[in-house]
Amino acid sequence: MGFLLSKMMAVFGDKEHKVIIVGLDNAGKTTILYQFVTKEAVLTSPTIGSNVEEITVHKTRFLVWDIGGQESLRASWFSYYCNTEIVIVVVDSTDRERLTLTKEELHRMLSHEDLQNASILIMANKQDVKGSMTAAEISQCLTLDSITTHSWHVQACCALTGEGLPASLDWMKSQVVAN
Repeated sequence: MGFLLSKMMAVFGDKEHKVIIVGLDNAGKTTILYQFVTKEAVLTSPTIGSNVEEITVHKTRFLVWDIGGQESLRASWFSYYCNTEIVIVVVDSTDRERLTLTKEELHRMLSHEDLQNASILIMANKQDVKGSMTAAEISQCLTLDSITTHSWHVQACCALTGEGLPASLDWMKSQVVAN
C-alpha cells in the first residue's frame, strides 16, 4: 500500500525532484535556468556559487541548482550531488576546443557514487550560431554511446530563444515518472 501511495504521489507532483545544471563557464547554464522560469532571455553574469529555482512541469516539481562552471568552481560540484535525480550538462555547441574538457568533467561526474542513479540530459546550446556542432556531433565527441550505467538524452537548444527547452522539460518529467 505504501509503494502504491508513493507512486501516486510522484505522478501527481507532491515530490520535489533535485536537478543540477553544470557545464563549463559561458555555456549558457544560467540563461537556460531563467528561460525555464520566465520563458524569456534575461541578462546574466558569470555565476559565482549557484542559483536555485523551482520549476513545475505538469504538476511535477523540480528544484534546479545552476552551479558555476569556472575552473576554480568545478572542484566543488560534487557537494551538490547528493539526492540529485537529473544532471543537466550544458554544452556550448560553438566551443569545439573545450569539448574534450566537458567530456572529462562529464565522465568524472558519472563515476561519483551520489550520481549512480541520476539521469543525464546534455543540452547542446547555441544552435542558433552558424557553424555550431549538431547534437549528434556532440554526442559522438562526448562518447555518450559508451554510457550504459545512466539514462541519457541529448537535446539541441538555444537558451536565448527557448528553442528545445520544452522538449528538455518533457524528457526530465518522463525520467522522474519512470523512476
